[in-house]
Amino acid sequence: MKNTLPGAPYFHYGDTGLMVEGLALSALAQEHGTPLYVYSKASMVGALAAYQAGFAGRKAQICYAMKANSSLGVLQVFARAGCGFDIVSGGELARVRAAGGDMAKVIFSGVGKTRDEMRDALAAGIGCFNVESEAEIDVLNAVAVAMGLRAPISIRVNPNVDPKTHPYISTGLKGNKFGIAHERTLATYQHAATLPGLRIVGIDCHIGSQITEEAPYLDALDRMLDLVQAIEAAGIRLEHIDFGGGLGIQYQNEAPPAADALWAKLLQKIDARGLGEHTLMIEPGRSLVGNAGVCLTEVLYLKPGEQKNFCIVDAAMNDLPRPAMYQAYHAIVPLEPTKTADEAAVYDVVGPVCESGDWIGRDRALMVQPGERLAVMSAGAYCMSMASNYNTRGRAAEILVDGDRAIVIRQREAISDLFRGEQLAD
Repeated sequence: MKNTLPGAPYFHYGDTGLMVEGLALSALAQEHGTPLYVYSKASMVGALAAYQAGFAGRKAQICYAMKANSSLGVLQVFARAGCGFDIVSGGELARVRAAGGDMAKVIFSGVGKTRDEMRDALAAGIGCFNVESEAEIDVLNAVAVAMGLRAPISIRVNPNVDPKTHPYISTGLKGNKFGIAHERTLATYQHAATLPGLRIVGIDCHIGSQITEEAPYLDALDRMLDLVQAIEAAGIRLEHIDFGGGLGIQYQNEAPPAADALWAKLLQKIDARGLGEHTLMIEPGRSLVGNAGVCLTEVLYLKPGEQKNFCIVDAAMNDLPRPAMYQAYHAIVPLEPTKTADEAAVYDVVGPVCESGDWIGRDRALMVQPGERLAVMSAGAYCMSMASNYNTRGRAAEILVDGDRAIVIRQREAISDLFRGEQLAD
């Protein structure tokens, strides 16, 4: 494809401006309005193919971490590609079911599973619970015994490895709430093995998100393989080794390792320990969908100021929460290529929400006028899934592009949708 954008090969400038696969984004914005999420199916399938290549010839299961983007149309793409799903709530379990996912390929993670969620997941026949605390082990055992079932479990290890990412999305350090301390893991497995309602099937580790270096993965794997050998030496057989997800994407200048190249190195370590016969599991999220999506937005006003120039757009922090929450960078590009960049002005790109934290991009050189449209790149992960109705703003529509077809996978919320379930006090 010609003139592709960094990190997003399925988005490119053509004769009709910025395109996704075979369609012009300007035409989609004109037809469906803005803010508008647009996803490339080919990008998702292509990112998945890198993981599949890395696992070629191995007993392996890829479980999409659906918290990155849980829209039903997106889940359907991965279900049809043979993926399982990593879920963190009963609501996500219901979404997997609605999207046609295989319950036997579902992994239930998260530190705060309720008894009702445990019951629903057990009744559905999910593949595994990733257990995150010793207290959860005892509660899950009691729930399973009461149902006359045995819950398949994997214990999530906290290896105390720094993933070198934003502190809000680091999950494998001692100060994080996730997992069971490396030093307590063997004793916890031995306790779980005595409980009648549990069936031990694996071990799990997930150290964070948006990881762009190999070293944290390699360090965490060494610590987890030490535990696998110790646990099995104690007579507890593990069927699978689940190494979580967290591989980063290119938002700006990052250069994360390719999924297949990373897994080649991880598999070398696993084979060197003589543990290659285990089923291998991985839970990618952002790396499958992040650069598959953009958010289209219209410029409402240009507001010059003494210290800052503001480009006010119709997308806001309720549509794109990552900049406000993580100070995250998203590239912002025009739908029509800029012809004379020397005429660009520097703007903070901000939305209509009544918060100073409502910004999409800081200090961006843009040549724009009111009524023109921009694309916020790398918006496929943790944007719509974290969107809200703050300021009583309806959530955006979502479009899935498959070649030259545009499929509406979420209708734009009307104001009346936001009142549903509410009533006056008298």
